[in-house]
Amino acid sequence: MYHIHCLNKISPKGTALLTDNYAITDDRNQADGVLVRSADMHNVALPESLLAVARAGAGVNNIPLSDCAEAGVVVFNTPGANANSVMELALCGMLLSSRDVVGGINWVQTIKDDPDIAKLVEKGKSKFAGHEIRHKNLGVIGLGAVGGPLANAARNLGMTVYGCDPFISIEAAWHLDSIVRVNSRDEIYSKCDIISLHTPLLDDTRGMINAEAIAKMKDGVIVLNFARDLLVDDDAMAAALASGKVARYVTDFPNGKTANMPGCIAIPHLGASTEESEDNCAKMAVQELMDYLENGNIKNSVNYPNCDMGICRAEGRITLLHRNIPNSLGRFTAAIAGENINIDGLMNKSRGEYAYTMLDLDRHPSADVVEHLKQIDGVLKVRVIK
Repeated sequence: MYHIHCLNKISPKGTALLTDNYAITDDRNQADGVLVRSADMHNVALPESLLAVARAGAGVNNIPLSDCAEAGVVVFNTPGANANSVMELALCGMLLSSRDVVGGINWVQTIKDDPDIAKLVEKGKSKFAGHEIRHKNLGVIGLGAVGGPLANAARNLGMTVYGCDPFISIEAAWHLDSIVRVNSRDEIYSKCDIISLHTPLLDDTRGMINAEAIAKMKDGVIVLNFARDLLVDDDAMAAALASGKVARYVTDFPNGKTANMPGCIAIPHLGASTEESEDNCAKMAVQELMDYLENGNIKNSVNYPNCDMGICRAEGRITLLHRNIPNSLGRFTAAIAGENINIDGLMNKSRGEYAYTMLDLDRHPSADVVEHLKQIDGVLKVRVIK
């Protein structure tokens, strides 16, 4: 029996997938797996029993990834499960920023009690005139699960789309519809009327929309950020909005600066806030957690390499979470061979400082073999799946 603790309310569409071999527990200290959405885990002690954390969403800033890795706790996320809802909101943000819809709505609220409101609207509506997006140039930085579909949707609305993504997968590229591929963000900055950000937060992308980047953009450009707050330098953006260099900035990540920034449309992090998105993320998180607990397979981990040997049909299966140290695999196989156990299947993957090894055996491993493996330098956790 596996015990699962939910740090947030998780969609029942996800928890309904748990079989009779699982129980939801309120006692985090007894949990084999944790399901989480936005709860901050940085000050949460990791119990000895904990094997995995599954985040029902893409961002994992609320999870101490290094601490989990050192404790042999695999952290999963659910990339793509909320992509459509984020894409739709980005499309909405594009329309809201091209037409001064928000300003117009707010103005109507100031005159809503005036008996001549209809006349006032006809007289004053010109103050909120905007631009159509058809025939405009859209630059999409990051063509993954959100950026790719947004590019296709914009093409269908009559826009010319420029895309920049040096790490685009073959699968994602196959699904793109006649966009102009550019090799650098600078090309996006110089050519596009609207720029939409869909990249992860990395050293290369942190603060990439800064004063230098903005200076390369067209006058009156619109910038959309539905990816990560820290991709944009808020001070540089405030100055660009004040000067008119940037016409509108739309962000899904309000903070003390953007919420008070004239020209900024700050949306309260609604990108993944749809019933469908929450259901999809919960289902994907639960499936990842179950596959890891039952078979040892890792899919969509953010702190360990992905490694999948399918449903365990061997007589025995052992998995090892360990540091990426040379000759570790040789030590593992030697320890098993020393007990006259044959290895029927093997997979070993590394990711930075950490690695993962799966071994299918011709019989169930003894306690002595397991203990021997635990004592090998760099081993963080050994699990006997079968």
